[in-house]
Amino acid sequence: MIEQSLNNLILASSSERRIALLKQINIEPGLTLPADIDETPLKRELPKNYSIRMAKSKAEKIQNSNPNYFVLGVDTVVACGRRILLKAKNIEQAERCIRLLSGRRHRVYTSVCLLTPDRSKEHIRTVVTIVKFKRLSEQEIKYYLASEEWKNRAGGCNMQGLAGIFVLFLRGSYSSIIGLPLYETYCLLSNYFNLNLY
Repeated sequence: MIEQSLNNLILASSSERRIALLKQINIEPGLTLPADIDETPLKRELPKNYSIRMAKSKAEKIQNSNPNYFVLGVDTVVACGRRILLKAKNIEQAERCIRLLSGRRHRVYTSVCLLTPDRSKEHIRTVVTIVKFKRLSEQEIKYYLASEEWKNRAGGCNMQGLAGIFVLFLRGSYSSIIGLPLYETYCLLSNYFNLNLY
């Protein structure tokens, strides 16, 4: 197997968090291109299946225009039971999410899809992390909503910011709930790229 240059890798996202997480392990994709896809869940679609479909759809959308590149697609989904909590677009959605998660366990699914050039191979990994929030007071809810940190965050949660103080416990991958499971991503990419950690 010929080891590839990271210049041949496209991250199908413009997320600053994902870019920063990759840099944390000395990975800098040649390109970062956001994939504009329909993110509407299918009827009765389970959260894990949804996260896989979104990650794969993002990677495929970018590779359609860039067939000679490796493409990494990622999607993070917050779920309460079977219910998918989408990115909060407004304060009403954010409030519904944060009240639903208050005092409860929820799951965060992050799927990573790596497509090799010309889609000759497809690798998918999904990481599930269980998170429990403390029971939030009305004052804490108002304070969090006023911060606007919930904007465009899955389930209205910014774990790197204020929402981090609501976490009673977490079982799984911390980097995954921020947006990219580092261990799984590193393992996938190291099959094709010479990754220098030092």
